[in-house]
Amino acid sequence: MAVIGDFEILARDTETRARLGRLHTAHGSVETPVFMPVGTQATVKAMSPAELLELDYAILLANTYHLHARPGDALIEKHGGLHRFMGWSRAILTDSGGFQVFSLSRLREIREDGVLFQSPYDGSPTFLGPVEAMAIQRRLGSDMAMVLDECLSYPSSRDSACRTVERTLSWAAVCARQERACGQLLFGIVQGGVYADLRRMCAERLVEIGFDGYAIGGVSVGEPDELILRGIADSTPPLPENRPRYLMGVGLLPQMAEAVAMGVDMFDCVMPTRYARNGTAITRRGRYPLKAAIYADDPRPIEEGCACYACRRFSRAYIRHLLNVGEILGVRLLTMHNLFMYAQFMREMREAIARGVFSAFLRRTRMEYREVLDEHLQREGCEP
Repeated sequence: MAVIGDFEILARDTETRARLGRLHTAHGSVETPVFMPVGTQATVKAMSPAELLELDYAILLANTYHLHARPGDALIEKHGGLHRFMGWSRAILTDSGGFQVFSLSRLREIREDGVLFQSPYDGSPTFLGPVEAMAIQRRLGSDMAMVLDECLSYPSSRDSACRTVERTLSWAAVCARQERACGQLLFGIVQGGVYADLRRMCAERLVEIGFDGYAIGGVSVGEPDELILRGIADSTPPLPENRPRYLMGVGLLPQMAEAVAMGVDMFDCVMPTRYARNGTAITRRGRYPLKAAIYADDPRPIEEGCACYACRRFSRAYIRHLLNVGEILGVRLLTMHNLFMYAQFMREMREAIARGVFSAFLRRTRMEYREVLDEHLQREGCEP
């Protein structure tokens, strides 16, 4: 009988390191490879929990730093924990706040024992160290907690990367000693920038500490695509086969397929929801700006052949109209489509691994998914 924290390998691809897995959590099993929609403020923007369940998402991501700031982890604990507070019955992973070390770089001071932030909301000071990050995540009651790490920007010197790795390892060791919520799993995070030896060393030392899963951090922070893939390749070999591997913040479909081929199991990214709010549709062939004038009289669905609710019921012309007049339904419909596309893509990857045809799936993805923005605009004589 499976217990919380067990990670089963159900199938492997014979030509790559791709694997089909099942991670057991306190709120159900998660089939991998899996994409986690981002719900930074305890909600996936424009979507209800019921709609996410209909798309069969098994796990969401929420953010420790932002929920600590508003409405406060003590309040969420008082209301029964994060699952009950946000009405979500399946698994939740909470980021530790380490990404905010990168994203709020103008509002923070890094110290050896943690990070002092100036709140982006009201300017008040907030200290977040490994002890504090774990205490907040314990009160939130997430299924998976992340160690506090220092996310390095690109480009950075080797000296900076060395300091980041040592600080991340020191904080990870402290996190591993802290009390957790019942059934809460803890993931270590590999850092090291673009330096392969530092990434390998960081991964090896995290394995020595011992975690329930391991994340690859510090990628997709401004570097070109080839360095993103290299960072993944440098980080995964030392990680144990019997633990899930989570690539943080990477969400282009072909990038995820390449990462799965290198043995990655879990992903998150704001891309499908953020693109929708900006009026961009994600399809199997690439993405395009649905708000553009060329779609004003277009009777086709967002993506021909798509079975999502938006594509079954509405035209590009109608959704473009909603977006351009500021109607909330436009963003909701486009978000539904983009998240449907991601769920379908992950499901197809899992099926390809199970059937032993993942390598063919990877080749097809490389061929199919390409940027079509310029192609669309140039054909119609429009400017991006």
